[in-house]
Amino acid sequence: MANTIYFCDATGPYAAFSNYFERTITIEGKDWPSSEHFFQAQKFTSLDYQEEIRKAPSPGQSKVLGYAKRPDFRSDWGSVKDNIMKKGVLAKFTQHEDLKKILLETGDAEIVEDNKDDAYWGNGGRDGKGLNKLGVILMEVRKELKK
Repeated sequence: MANTIYFCDATGPYAAFSNYFERTITIEGKDWPSSEHFFQAQKFTSLDYQEEIRKAPSPGQSKVLGYAKRPDFRSDWGSVKDNIMKKGVLAKFTQHEDLKKILLETGDAEIVEDNKDDAYWGNGGRDGKGLNKLGVILMEVRKELKK
């Protein structure tokens, strides 16, 4: 990879890489204010609670709702969360040409969510010990969009 692009929040030139970036995505006929709203809602089997998350006033509030301890939390979440994240990210970059352009213009750069507080979706800080799953998904989506 030629270089590394670091992003963390919904600001700066790579703001669109953040799930907190507010751009409506449509999945299965339903509009979601952000990919974060979509992702958090999928943690639960209750359609009513999914709808409450979808209507949250911000991506941050959707995340708060997504951390609720509820009996309808999906028992298979650990095995499906990566695919659900990819579904939301793919929707964002296929449904918005301007965002697709930003992602494709990264070329072959490594994309890293530089989040010291998240060693799963982010890198856990620049010590490189995190899994950077969101960065990996963004690079996978970029590769698919190049086809």
